[in-house]
Amino acid sequence: MESHGVKSLPQGDLRDFGLLYRQTAADLSAARADRASRPLEQYLNAIVGRAHNYIYSGQRISPLSLWRFFAHGYPRLLRRMSGYVVLATTLFVVAGIFASVMVHVRPALGAEFLGPAMMDKIEHHQMWTESVLTAKPQSSSAIMTNNISVCFMTFAGGILAGLGTVFLLLTNGLEIGVVSTVCAQHGMALSLWSFVAAHGALELPSIMLAGAAGLRLGAGILFPGMLRRRESIALAGSEAVQLVSATIPLLIVAGTFEAFLSPTHVPIALKFAVCAVLFTGLCWWFGEGGRKARAKTIG
Repeated sequence: MESHGVKSLPQGDLRDFGLLYRQTAADLSAARADRASRPLEQYLNAIVGRAHNYIYSGQRISPLSLWRFFAHGYPRLLRRMSGYVVLATTLFVVAGIFASVMVHVRPALGAEFLGPAMMDKIEHHQMWTESVLTAKPQSSSAIMTNNISVCFMTFAGGILAGLGTVFLLLTNGLEIGVVSTVCAQHGMALSLWSFVAAHGALELPSIMLAGAAGLRLGAGILFPGMLRRRESIALAGSEAVQLVSATIPLLIVAGTFEAFLSPTHVPIALKFAVCAVLFTGLCWWFGEGGRKARAKTIG
């Protein structure tokens, strides 16, 4: 194995290797209990040490394995975790609707929430995003970093039994609801949504995915089921990390569009067309990814 690698062994020899490793580890434990067996202990310890890296080496990450995961494995995982995605989306939307209703009832709440500087721009029908145009590459990097940090904070909130995730989903929903309602009240709804459309097709679903990952982690802490709590948390953590992993490439693409397309003065129809293409592709990936590959494997 040291000369030619793990793949050089046939399947039967690999099974024997695992069995021999466990037997040798047990012999090492017995030898350590006997002071007269120091030479034997050193010999067995050397063998176990050499074999350990092969037993626990895990699967190497390669570009091909990453492609297989995102093309096939991730959509299957997402469909299995769809309940958490629906719950995260529901929390976000309900918070947005609540904020919209409150601002309609009491318009002063919108001004208090957004602050005087932003309200001044909205009242003068100016988009606060114009500054992005003056430094697109730097803005793109800053936007990506900020969006990724927001998503990972939403995911990490699951450590607090899911409460942190719920809080951040509600907060983001409230913010969207307030901003969209205030802009609509001042005749800027089209300006706002034409700005959000292109990058929002990937950015908003990324927040939902991060929220779903945080809720899955929280569920593993609160509801272990038939598993021990430690095992439940380990399983939930593994699935949650995989679930949130797709937000990184999505947010990189979204940040690029947010810096180089969303704030520009290109035709509004083009921005909404980009939104439709991106969101349709995203839905197709989530809904159909991995199905054909699994069908071939079963066949």
